[in-house]
Amino acid sequence: MTSSDLLKANLQERLRALPTRPGVYLMKDAKGEVIYVGKAISLRDRVRSYFASPSGQTEKVRRLVAHITDFDVMVTDSELEALILECNLIKRHRPHYNVRMKDDKTYPYLRIDVQNTWPKVTITRRMEKDGARYFGPYADTGSVRRTLELLKKLFPYCNCNRVLTGNDKRACLDYHIGRCLGPCIGACTTEEYRRVIDQVILFLEGKQETVVKQLRARMEQASEELQFERAAHLRDRIFAVERVVERQKITSAAMADQDIVALARSNGDACVEVFFVRSGKLIGQEHFMLEGTQEEGASEILSSFLKQFYDSASHVPREILLESQADEMSIIESWLRNKRGSSVVLKVPRRGEKKKLVEMVAQNAVQALEQMRLKWMADSTKMHSALEELREQLNLPALPDRIECYDISNIQGTAAVGSMVVFEKGHPKRAHYRRFKIKTVQGANDYASLQEVLRRRFKRGKLTSDETDGKGSESGKRQSSDAWAIYPDLVLIDGGKGQLRAGLEVLQDLGIDTVPVASLAKENEELFVPTQRESILLRRNSGALFLVQRLRDEAHRFAITYHQKERSRQAFQSALDDVPGIGPRRKRALIKEFGSIQRIKSAHIDDLAAVPGMTRALAQRVKEKL
Repeated sequence: MTSSDLLKANLQERLRALPTRPGVYLMKDAKGEVIYVGKAISLRDRVRSYFASPSGQTEKVRRLVAHITDFDVMVTDSELEALILECNLIKRHRPHYNVRMKDDKTYPYLRIDVQNTWPKVTITRRMEKDGARYFGPYADTGSVRRTLELLKKLFPYCNCNRVLTGNDKRACLDYHIGRCLGPCIGACTTEEYRRVIDQVILFLEGKQETVVKQLRARMEQASEELQFERAAHLRDRIFAVERVVERQKITSAAMADQDIVALARSNGDACVEVFFVRSGKLIGQEHFMLEGTQEEGASEILSSFLKQFYDSASHVPREILLESQADEMSIIESWLRNKRGSSVVLKVPRRGEKKKLVEMVAQNAVQALEQMRLKWMADSTKMHSALEELREQLNLPALPDRIECYDISNIQGTAAVGSMVVFEKGHPKRAHYRRFKIKTVQGANDYASLQEVLRRRFKRGKLTSDETDGKGSESGKRQSSDAWAIYPDLVLIDGGKGQLRAGLEVLQDLGIDTVPVASLAKENEELFVPTQRESILLRRNSGALFLVQRLRDEAHRFAITYHQKERSRQAFQSALDDVPGIGPRRKRALIKEFGSIQRIKSAHIDDLAAVPGMTRALAQRVKEKL
């Protein structure tokens, strides 16, 4: 018996001995590293299911099982305890096959040591049970520093590193410009300073109206006591806080405390956006990138995020609105109820104002994900690495500095168009984008349409190259002023093997054998090249995969936008086709003048007759037919 057989026999023996109680299981690989953590109501049933017939399992589970050489289990008294333990173990081990928040160990918080005589507001990366007040987590240090800057403008607390004794001979600049009460020189009492810190806490809790009310009462008192300079300082702080409140969107007439959570996904990446609503006002928002989400459903991703985020959150609101259903919502509610100490409701709104709020957060999640992707693209070092990886994986003769990607768009053959987008050094070269109206293909034939586009593009390129040769410059060089003459280092086609063969036929017919061609199939993100039968699967988190996905998505966007425009134009023109006496020239004139059928319908006969080429009789006929 081989060592592999012995290992399998040992696993089967251990599986039979598993308890039927709730608990957590840890799957390990050959190196002893934890690669997956899960929880179960019955450990025996859940763990044994991984080693059942692979026919009914997902691709992710099959890959996971292929790497499992050992497992551990931890028994708990309830499913709720299992959930808490699962959260802690995922944070500790960060298993490869779990959905996890990126760098969640480093998310910053604001900390206010309220037990100190002179509390300060500081940044920390660990939330401890030390009696201090914590606010967060924030998505990054940029978010928390912007919050600190706002607080310092609004409230004169001390943020220097001095040991506050009240005996210093000289105060810092903040004191002289009204940004600090000067506890270092004894310019304020502990009660006055504590009042400011209490206002900072109220502000971070979203209770700005309470802060304004307190400041106004103190301003009026100072005025009555003829302390006009102090009253003026308080008035200025009231105005500053009110300006912040005015910028906060009022979201709820019920003045509720809510968190609103939505998910955006694109090409294997996932981003969760969270809006924080306190007393009916939006006081902040953060977005969090997730890892390990490629083959998970939205419900599993949301469930994993909720458990990891609220395990570290400094505050749990009474209501959490979700874009869609999450797994294990009832058990998560129970866990959050225990954490908060009172009722917590997870809700997926279907209509009304709450539904609109969730939709707004979802739009922000999409924008946040896109901005993160653009930020990645702007990193020249990462982009060079992605291009180098693509060169190695596709066995290209040179770095693909210029890549052209092609896509076809139509609906059952109508309004068929093609697109060509160009990336140079990993960045869009929009001046070189081209779009094609399919002219020679009848019906829905993507292969023939693709061939028409490629044939027109490279015939035009050869013609332009010949023209520039006649003027004494080298054919196809990048210094050519005509984009058609610049041949790409890689042609990328949206599709599978069929599209790849169609593209190769065109280039071979034209005698072009120096341009590498590949196709990208969307379902499994497989790359196909002519030199090998098997597909190429790039690493899920690789820069090369992100780059080709970005190219494919941009080509699709460019094609679909043109297709929609062409379809609208055809629909518009067809409405005029049945009007006797209205030919192509008069149709173009009407389209140019009015822009839409609805506007032509509502136009006065005199306005129609005034269009070049029109007469009053034709105008009357148009009104009658439409």
